[in-house]
Amino acid sequence: MSTRTIIATRESRLALWQAEHVRDLLRERFGHEVELLGMTTRGDQILDRALSKVGGKGLFVKELETALEEGRAHLAVHSLKDVPMDLPPGFVLAAVLEREDPRDAFVSNHHADLASLPPGACVGTSSLRRVVQLLAERPDLRIEPLRGNLDTRLRKLDEGQYDAIVLAAAGLKRLGLSARIRAVFDVKRMIPAAGQGALGIEVREDDAALRQTLAELVDTPTWLAAHAERAVSRSLGGSCSMPLAAHAVWNGPVLSLQAALGDAQQLTRPLLRVSVEGQPADAAAARVLGESAAAQLRAAGAGSYLAPA
Repeated sequence: MSTRTIIATRESRLALWQAEHVRDLLRERFGHEVELLGMTTRGDQILDRALSKVGGKGLFVKELETALEEGRAHLAVHSLKDVPMDLPPGFVLAAVLEREDPRDAFVSNHHADLASLPPGACVGTSSLRRVVQLLAERPDLRIEPLRGNLDTRLRKLDEGQYDAIVLAAAGLKRLGLSARIRAVFDVKRMIPAAGQGALGIEVREDDAALRQTLAELVDTPTWLAAHAERAVSRSLGGSCSMPLAAHAVWNGPVLSLQAALGDAQQLTRPLLRVSVEGQPADAAAARVLGESAAAQLRAAGAGSYLAPA
């Protein structure tokens, strides 16, 4: 007799793709009977204000966690970059899947790349992390907020509201929209968000059987890299109001982690950048690596950058 599993998911096209991807894995690998429970979150409803002003990315996961808590669903699938660094008591990340392209994508109908934009051009992004890194390269640009799901953001670009927008390459690729990408930013030039490009699966902490099953889906290199990246943000009190980037790359047995911090109030203030390396064999060691990067940021003066946030 097959196991019946219900996945809580947001109802955007990208969120459904992600949930369906996990559904297919559960069916193929374990023979589960899987259903999707589509939900609208507060993050989907509030589109007229920046996330940093209304509660952060946790607005995208709260309703899904409530469905888990009430037993209406067994697991939730998230873009890992949208998952708060500290989950509420009773919830855990049971698995992180292999990462898609972690880079940020430059999308425009009239310009080939960031350098091609004329002075004063309008660029849309909802991310403070992207804002400070864009302004570090092009302080002459006008950066405007951009909210909504992926299709909504592309529509706003096509309507002429922006000269260009910056999106996660992973989402575009997963939805077959790679042709919309005019250029991708090198990860050393535009450091991604912690967990960007990876999918995280959240469950109740007390669901031991499901946690054991999902552990078989863990992609170890991505799991360790994500723990290191998320530890940087956690150590600094990371939230949507903090322009923080953290990205780790494997070079053989060595995990190279780079991080950058901007000032949420003085967006053109020079970025603080650090880089650390290690050979973490487990999640605890990966977190130590991330904490080391955070300590270096603090030593470089992060305190004065964090105070306004």
